[in-house]
This record gives sequence, structure tokens and C-alpha cells, in this order.
Amino acid sequence: MSYNGKRVLVTGADGFIGSHLTEALVRNGAEVTALALYNSFDSHGWLDDLPDDIRGHLKLVRGDVRDGAFLNRIVRGQAVVFHLAALIAIPYSYAAAQSYVETNIMGTLNVLEAARQWETERIIHTSTSEVYGTALSMPISESHPLQGQSPYSASKIGADMMAQSYARSFDLPVVILRPFNTFGPRQSERAIIPTIIRQALDPKCVSIMVGDTSPVRDLTFVEDTAAAFLSAGSATLEFGHAYNAGSQRAVTISDVLDLVLELSNCKKPVHRDESRLRPQNSEVRALLADSSRLERETGWTAQTSLRHGLARTIDWWRARLGEGRVRREMSYMT
Repeated sequence: MSYNGKRVLVTGADGFIGSHLTEALVRNGAEVTALALYNSFDSHGWLDDLPDDIRGHLKLVRGDVRDGAFLNRIVRGQAVVFHLAALIAIPYSYAAAQSYVETNIMGTLNVLEAARQWETERIIHTSTSEVYGTALSMPISESHPLQGQSPYSASKIGADMMAQSYARSFDLPVVILRPFNTFGPRQSERAIIPTIIRQALDPKCVSIMVGDTSPVRDLTFVEDTAAAFLSAGSATLEFGHAYNAGSQRAVTISDVLDLVLELSNCKKPVHRDESRLRPQNSEVRALLADSSRLERETGWTAQTSLRHGLARTIDWWRARLGEGRVRREMSYMT
């Protein structure tokens, strides 16, 4: 997976997965342009936390994928575009559905149009396992029906279909990568694992508040997900097709909770918070990846066990709490 000297653009580079992917690309020799959402705080999101030897090799750009003219300018000359920029917080999508359409669908359209104009060698469009909804059969292969169970997942289905249509209509070399639930350092508390870990470690929290802990998830450590992106950007794959990237191991949120409490040596009581529940018909009950297609065509598999990944994530949170640097990641980027 040599990216040595290859010009690469990462949209959503300032986010959780995006920052890890950006770091991995630099370590693999790529010349990376990292797009962060413009803000008035002079911040590049999680890119500001990268080691100096990595950050010094980046071309940092601020902007918005909803701006088609801007996207057109920065896509020009790029060999590969990793498109991760998206609104991702599921609860917020119930309150502001239009913003998800504008960012996730129209933003993706802007990327595809720019890549089409400049004849980009490859585009990796980021999907999500949420597009499958509650599993009708498991493990979930790429042929599973798509079910929009939240405005967020519906917007991602729309974005996936735009990517697929551009491959079919214009022979655009776009690959759809569909990561299942990813966890690890730099993830915001909009997700369940960092929510649990922060409450377990924070002395200000006398108990741990959670929502529904019965759903089943396929959890992949973020460095493994970044490796899946690297594979999707370099291997010989079918354009316009989706590829699942998951650990292919199922675990309940309750089991994750127990493991976090064990690894953090936390004895705090756990309480159910009704405000953290999704609408009844919107909750995705079970997700388990069939990633055999990606494995067969690229050799990629998840390498990090859940226990080891959680231990590393707990260490990261413990360090940040000790430094007083805890912050909430902007939910704009994946």
C-alpha cells in the first residue's frame, strides 16, 4: 500500500477517523491536503493533536464541502480523494434533517463533480453500517437491503446512491467503503464507548449514565479502519460497489460496558437515562459485518482485539483527563 509521493486529499480530515487516516497516509509517504471545516476558533480539529512530524507534512485547508466552487479548486491535481466529511450525529439528525441532506448528499455530489472534471484517479466515498438499519439477516453482506431508520442514515443512503450513479453514468472510479462502528482515541462523546469511558474515569461523575445497552454492534479499532481506507485507495476493486469494513465479531453494548468497567477498575453504579434513547422504530438493534469481500480483494482484516483496543482508548482518555484537555469533538466530521 505505498502512497509514496502520491497527492491525496482527505475531506473531514479534522474528525475522528479522518485524523487517523491522515496520519496513516503521511506515514505511508503521501502528499496530503487535509480539509477541515472552517471555524472561527483557528482550529483544525483533531489535526491539531497530531505529532509535529506528521502535522508538518500536511497542507492544511479550511473550507466546507457544501461549497462546490471551493471543492473544485482543491480537488484539482489530486490523485486520490478520501471523502469522509459528513454530518454524523444521529440524534441531531432528528432535529435538523435538512442540514444532513445539504452536507451529506450535496457535499458528496460536489466531490464527485469535481473529481469527474479533473479526472481523479480514485475516490473513496465513506458510507456507514447505519445504512443497513436493523439487520434482517446476519452477518450483513453488501447485498443486504438498505433501510433509512434515521434522517442521518437516509442521507448516507442518498450519498451512496450518488456515488454509485456516477460510477455507472460517468465511469467515475469511486469506491464505496462502509465501515461498521469504529472506536478509539479522538472519538467524541456522541458515541457510546467514549461516553462510558469518560464517565468511568472522571471523578466528577458519581455514576455512569447510559441509554439502551441491549443493541449488538460490530466494533473496529480506529487504526484498523484507517488501514481499510488505505486498502480501498490502492487495491484493484470494482468501482461503484460497496465494501464492508468490520471486525466480524458481535458484542452487546452491555458487554462493552462491563469490559470498560473491568479495564478501568471502576466500581461506579450504572443507571439508565431515558433521554439517551433513540426513537423506538429508529434504533438499529443489531449490526455484524460480513467483510469477506474486502478481505478477499485486498487482504484487509481487523487486527486489534476489542479488549486491547478498549485498553488503549482508556489510556488515551486517562491522559487527557489528567492534562485537563477533554473537549467535545465537532460532530461535523466522521
